[in-house]
Amino acid sequence: MPLMATPAPDYRRAAFSTSAARFNQCPPDEGWEVAFAGRSNAGKSSAINSLTGQASLARTSRTPGRTQLINFFELSASQRLVDLPGYGYAKVPLAVKAKWMRELERYLQARQSLRGLVLLMDIRHPFRDFDRQMLEWGTMAGMPVHILLTKADKLGRGAAKSALLAARQEAAAYPDDMVSVQLFSALKHEGRKELTAVLDAWLTDESVLEPETPDPEE
Repeated sequence: MPLMATPAPDYRRAAFSTSAARFNQCPPDEGWEVAFAGRSNAGKSSAINSLTGQASLARTSRTPGRTQLINFFELSASQRLVDLPGYGYAKVPLAVKAKWMRELERYLQARQSLRGLVLLMDIRHPFRDFDRQMLEWGTMAGMPVHILLTKADKLGRGAAKSALLAARQEAAAYPDDMVSVQLFSALKHEGRKELTAVLDAWLTDESVLEPETPDPEE
């Protein structure tokens, strides 16, 4: 009997599961998960809240980088969203930054259930050094990365399209079409449909779909 594919999740049913201060405190490495990463002022928590339709699921703060935990949100028994600590946080000792960069690298390279990385960048300040480092880690691990150019509402339509084109040109330098880019506005909930299409593909196992019956005439 053929296996059934895992259905796409309902993001509005996302619920907090657990937090980890270190990689070895993460929940069992099974099922599928997608991680959200970005600089501490890129609007990561707002994007997760917009995606799930829950205004306070991922905590937002006026103090960027305040949360330094890996937060897991359950979508189903086998599907999760993961909110990684904001990197490049201000007013945090260098030793703490270095520790968290090591934890992030370990998570991205060792977590077997991680199917893809959503990398958030403020559309007005994309591709900073930390962003490129995350891209390098992701692509070295053979993991697809989807870039959200957040706060797109801060620019006019023409300027936003120009920023998107420039970002896609930079993303094209990475191998095997592993990096994709879109515009996103949590304030206006724009780009949600495009984002969910990417997440749906990552959080389902298309390889277990029942194979198509071959055409007898072929």
